Amino acid sequence: MESLSAAEEDLLRPVADQRKRKRMESNRESARRSRVRKQKHLDDLTAEISRMSKENNQISISVNVTAQHCVSVEAANSVLRAQMMELTQRLHSLNEILDFIHCSAAAAAAEAAAAAAVGGCVFGAEGFQHQGFADNQQHPIMASAEMIDYY
Repeated sequence: MESLSAAEEDLLRPVADQRKRKRMESNRESARRSRVRKQKHLDDLTAEISRMSKENNQISISVNVTAQHCVSVEAANSVLRAQMMELTQRLHSLNEILDFIHCSAAAAAAEAAAAAAVGGCVFGAEGFQHQGFADNQQHPIMASAEMIDYY
């Protein structure tokens, strides 16, 4: 290959310088676009952090409200369970009283039947009466719910 003369080099130098300037301009533009992309990405990430922080705060508030509601419901549930136990005990007591009354009535009926079998007793339209003691009738014992203390 032949070497280039100084005149030829002088002619080619502006072309090389122009290419070099174009390449530098292109690199600057590419770097500028890269900085813009990075800044946009950073702005997007900052916006997402802000959005997620707000969402996190809202969820935290919701969790706190739900926890307070849960405590309230548990307290009400505890009261209802205590009331249920008390009412169950009252029902049990009332059933025992009813059983006693039924047993007493059955025993009285059996006693009346035994007395009738022995004689001296008459069961008429007015009900069961003992002959000779009609003026001294026994009345059944009555009790009201107010007379019984459940506490």
